[in-house]
Amino acid sequence: MTQTQSDDDLDDNCDALNPQGSPQPVKNYMTPKGYAAMRGELLQLMDTERPKIVEIVHWAASNGDRSENGDYIYGKKRLREIDRRIRFLTKRLDIAQVVDPSVHYNSDTVFFGATVTYEVVSGPKISTHEAENTITILGVDEFDSLKGEVSWVSPIAKALIKARTGDEVKLQTPAGTQLIEILKVEYPSP
Repeated sequence: MTQTQSDDDLDDNCDALNPQGSPQPVKNYMTPKGYAAMRGELLQLMDTERPKIVEIVHWAASNGDRSENGDYIYGKKRLREIDRRIRFLTKRLDIAQVVDPSVHYNSDTVFFGATVTYEVVSGPKISTHEAENTITILGVDEFDSLKGEVSWVSPIAKALIKARTGDEVKLQTPAGTQLIEILKVEYPSP
């Protein structure tokens, strides 16, 4: 990001995370939990945080000289940040497609929302962790890689989607091609 980009440019860049680079927005798959969390953040910003900052800015503006008024300057800056985040969340929620992974409960096929345990059968080992790895496939707005969650558009998720327990799939990594075997597929209970 360059210093000269405006807030609107940032919003345009965040409209849709499209891994193929085409102008059409990619579907924004989300779990019900992820959708609720994002909607909760939006409502909290709109109903609580923004009105509080507007009140502070109004009070600071009534104090006179705005050029050296820290409350006014910080408040206006924070207000722009909140408005930008509200626009981003609104756009992402507008194109969200909520998918309940529990409909695949007891399935051994990998779909969106699956928690997959796999092991690298052959190819370069990237991590020094255990032989088995477990990931959960979630939406681009809700995954947390530190919790073992990956986006459904990530290379590992794309390799695993529609595979079944016991299948071996090829995963192209920067270090080379890995052959990984799916050991277990789980979904949340309905």
